[in-house]
Amino acid sequence: YLKISKLALAFAIIHSKPPGKSCKEYTEHLAKTVSEQDFGWQSKVEALEAEVLRLRQELLLNKICPRFCLENDASAETLLDQECINPMSYSSQLEDSGCDVSNDYAFDSLGIASDFHQSEHVDTSKRWLERIPPLNLCCTSKEESLTAPVQFLQHLLEIRKLSEGGILQADFRELENDSFTVCNSVSQLLDGLTVFYNSPKFPVSNFLTEAVCVLISLITDNKLSNHVLKKCFKKLEEFKKNLIQIILRNSNVNRFQALHAVSRTLVLLGRNNVLRNSLISLLLSEVRQFAEQLLEAHQIQAVYDITQYENIFPLCMILEQLLQNETEESNVSRSDYDGEEKIKFLKNLDQIILHLSDEFPLFSLYLWRVGVLLNSAQIQ
Repeated sequence: YLKISKLALAFAIIHSKPPGKSCKEYTEHLAKTVSEQDFGWQSKVEALEAEVLRLRQELLLNKICPRFCLENDASAETLLDQECINPMSYSSQLEDSGCDVSNDYAFDSLGIASDFHQSEHVDTSKRWLERIPPLNLCCTSKEESLTAPVQFLQHLLEIRKLSEGGILQADFRELENDSFTVCNSVSQLLDGLTVFYNSPKFPVSNFLTEAVCVLISLITDNKLSNHVLKKCFKKLEEFKKNLIQIILRNSNVNRFQALHAVSRTLVLLGRNNVLRNSLISLLLSEVRQFAEQLLEAHQIQAVYDITQYENIFPLCMILEQLLQNETEESNVSRSDYDGEEKIKFLKNLDQIILHLSDEFPLFSLYLWRVGVLLNSAQIQ
């Protein structure tokens, strides 16, 4: 049937081709016309799907908490029209190679941004008025795909904070009934951030910085994180893998500023206990595989990838930071440290360090420090 259909189509093209055109030229013209029509329909479908998702988001928010049912004589319309976003921003944007960073975000600790950490301890009654998201955000084309999910998740977080402060009543059981909207919104946010990190532009706009803050707030919120992690865990795992590969694959000359931004996001993701264990496993696997490849290349005097060697250090720093946090938090379960990745990493670690220490002392030092942290967690 397929052969007969192709033959019939060929005859139809031959019989209908205009004079002065070959069959090949006419066929290419027809194919281009059809593809343009398909593209037009596809763009229309995407626009309609985006509008459907926006309406579903608005409906879900209204089900959780009708916007105009605020207590204490506060108007929901007034609150939601506030445009006072105070996002965490990078204190300095590097102008050259990115090898030098400011003291606020020095890589020696790769710590959580102090502004973000301290903001969690500010009185809720003062914060919610300052962080109500605007209804209309001015974004570049790359950021447009993030607008809807960021606004939806911001409103969700603010409703949660207002309900916790007793300012309004909210029913978050509706999240169980409409998991599609939450999952789709988080998925769009993660995809948009991945696109940005693949080809970042500096300085980072406030809106993209706010998008990262929204994601971190969502997965660290006690009430909302269970809903998000339960429905979007696979997508979050994929996002972490993508960020790790972005670090390893980046070969731009002035890449260090971009690597710092990605690394900082990974550390923030690692603050969540559930995500931390899986992230540590991913990092252990990547560092171990690179160490084994480097040892093999060193033993046979083969050429190794110097770019990947430079890019492995951010992963080592992230891993060390997460392991330090894990060791310091005595109340956190360490069952994951008896897993397969830990065993593989420690199996031949001493031999690898012994053979690489003369030629690659800094990398060997990082391997040793990670090994010490893994062993100290086991001893405790």
